[in-house]
Amino acid sequence: MAKPPVHKFRFEPLGAKHDRAAFSCEHERLNTYLKQQAGQDVRKRVAAVYVLTPDGKAVAGYYTLSQYTIDAGRLPEELAGRLRVPKYDKLPATLLGRLARSLEFRGAGLGEILLMGALKKSLEHSRNIASLAVLVDAIDEKAAEFYRGYGFLDLRDHPDRLFMPMQTIEELLGS
Repeated sequence: MAKPPVHKFRFEPLGAKHDRAAFSCEHERLNTYLKQQAGQDVRKRVAAVYVLTPDGKAVAGYYTLSQYTIDAGRLPEELAGRLRVPKYDKLPATLLGRLARSLEFRGAGLGEILLMGALKKSLEHSRNIASLAVLVDAIDEKAAEFYRGYGFLDLRDHPDRLFMPMQTIEELLGS
């Protein structure tokens, strides 16, 4: 079966019509999450799950977003100064909890499409519900390098957590 062109893909909130059982990526934890936990997280409102689909049924990839807080002391001081971060203990953020692309679509550039979709959605929501940055917990070093390649920064004293200020996202997306 021929793969659809990338421009045919669209984002949708996860729903019953999506074929989660057929999804398979490089990490079993991410497969299991989509197949067994994602629907519950949506119903309990602990994560918003968005799927990238070519046809409204197949899941080519997905990402999750949740509200989060950053311990202000973990931000690099020079960045906190540049962003004029208030002197609060905790700062509002958005957690990009999971991002995965189906093995079926490897090499089609969907990782970037998923990330840009998640950043765009995060920026849109930050205009209504305050969020200083997007945080991500990289599942492994390959994932961390992927995020760093788009400008994510390491969070001090937390080896797998990276972040990108909304100000940077706004510049990246030209919004």
